Amino acid sequence: MRSVAPAEGLARKQLERRLAPLRKASDFTRPARGWVKAIRDALGMTAAQLGARIGVSQSRIARIEKDETEDVVTLATLRRVAEGLDCTLVYALVPNEPLDDILKARARAAADAQLKRTHHSMRLENQALDKSDLAQERERLALEILSGDPRRLWDMP
Repeated sequence: MRSVAPAEGLARKQLERRLAPLRKASDFTRPARGWVKAIRDALGMTAAQLGARIGVSQSRIARIEKDETEDVVTLATLRRVAEGLDCTLVYALVPNEPLDDILKARARAAADAQLKRTHHSMRLENQALDKSDLAQERERLALEILSGDPRRLWDMP
């Protein structure tokens, strides 16, 4: 197995540093009526006024606001509306857990799958490992899997 290139690990750590503050920002859930309508209303701007600022009709703004609440608005449209509202569109995919934790959990799952087959055969031969030895072997195998190419983790069951 190829070991993880230092650059890949470093890139993951740098990305994690950028994502960590966003993970804590659970208050960024979209308002029920959508960000566009909420900000437009907070600014006291009508749909017709916003439409004039970005060169579309009032009915198009209403459609954009509806599309946002239905999760079908495009990023390009949101970016254009954000500019009309004097806002910046912020777009990010924020992992629910730190990236290293996701990789470790995946490696442990892969190790469990491998150990399940081996442990079953060993039990049939009356050579089963006890729980402590099994846990140690799981961690050893997970570390071995992690030391390889991380892309292979996603091919495993």
